[in-house]
Amino acid sequence: MSEIHTFLPTGKLPPELLAELISTLPICDPDLYLGPGVGEDAAVIEVGRVSGEGGVSSRREPSLSQQGSGDRLLAAKSDPITFATDEIGYYAVNVCANDLAVCGARPRFYMPTVLLPVGTTEEDVREICDQVGTACRALDIVVAGGHTEVTAAVNQPVVAGTLLGEVARGKVVRTGGCRPGDVVLLVGSAGVEGTSIIAREMGAVLLAQGWSEAEVDKAANYLYEPGISVLGPALAASESELVTAMHDPTEGGVATGLWELADASGCGLEVELGAVPVTRLTAAACAVFGLDPLGTIASGGLLATAAAEDVDAVLGLWRGMGWQGIAIGRVLPAGAGVYGLREGRRVALPRFSADEIVKLWG
Repeated sequence: MSEIHTFLPTGKLPPELLAELISTLPICDPDLYLGPGVGEDAAVIEVGRVSGEGGVSSRREPSLSQQGSGDRLLAAKSDPITFATDEIGYYAVNVCANDLAVCGARPRFYMPTVLLPVGTTEEDVREICDQVGTACRALDIVVAGGHTEVTAAVNQPVVAGTLLGEVARGKVVRTGGCRPGDVVLLVGSAGVEGTSIIAREMGAVLLAQGWSEAEVDKAANYLYEPGISVLGPALAASESELVTAMHDPTEGGVATGLWELADASGCGLEVELGAVPVTRLTAAACAVFGLDPLGTIASGGLLATAAAEDVDAVLGLWRGMGWQGIAIGRVLPAGAGVYGLREGRRVALPRFSADEIVKLWG
């Protein structure tokens, strides 16, 4: 009897499979302060401390306020850009920077691996390099190394970067840090990155659907305004010590990001779906291609949780920086479920096995 194979959808691995694979890896070391897990955005590593005989030892559950030798920890993140082609270097730097920032880490050193299809010109390479350089300068990041090659293994440019940063020992924030009773907050709106990708990759289709050139240009400029970076509000929230968790929703949109928040913390969630901000252009761009804005790639939004008594202070902090935050739900005890609310009635909170943006390419 022939073996039956299950083919995976485009995008992130299913969370159950990812958790299973992580469990098979050597992830136990006393110097791994925050390791891999479903929903966690970056790694945090203890450096400069003698750990004994070396080798793998039993895993230590870190105390995020623990004091020890040295007050700075190393944070690290790797992420590829596989959907966008226009401004790919800018996307690559900012999505990694977001993932460090939501852990409380300030990004410092970037190392991109750039894979280019056969037929790439010198002008193409220079353009990507210029995008990476511009993005890094804007965030005060140094390019410390990397790798570039032309290969038949890809049919469009792919930039996979590793970003290193540092975080104060007592300022580390985990996706899995939220607690029952906390309020779920969202900075920005759903589908910001997706809106820009739609306009940049499918602008001709939008024009054919009756969009004006000004509307297409404005949607494309979502990359910069409101922008996909949440570095500012994330670092400010970490510094304030008022948030219990933060998460950068990317593939699968805000909805999947909320599920990842629940997975990482082992808690339930109740989310008022009508409270999630969706701009007019995002809703219209998604409608053209039959996409759900809640499941469309969502860099430019920031998910966080805070104790109820700290919510006003957190929202006020962001408001003072020019960022609009809003309460969209609450954290429930383990076993209470993850669901949405519409007009007071429980509905399913969707979880997208593939980001809605893949529908652009059929």
